[in-house]
Amino acid sequence: MAKELNEDTGFNVSIKTLIGIGFAMATIISMWFMLQADIEEAKQLPEPPTPEISRMEFDMKDQNIRLTIQNTADDVAEIKEDIKRLEEKIDKLR
Repeated sequence: MAKELNEDTGFNVSIKTLIGIGFAMATIISMWFMLQADIEEAKQLPEPPTPEISRMEFDMKDQNIRLTIQNTADDVAEIKEDIKRLEEKIDKLR
């Protein structure tokens, strides 16, 4: 039993529903204008300064990274030697 919609079709809306719809529309519209104002304000602000890295700072960081890599390589070499010794001990126990 589907009802047909035409010019004579009517529906009931309570005052509470109309007030709720009005409040929701007012909220959305006010949020839109606040967002537009924030965008315009952000356009007026100066660009943040980009940090410049000095050559000395770059060299120090590079040296630190290279030292860390070398230390890791040394640790791996020590671990390999320890594994070889352990394998030899295991072989002797067999």
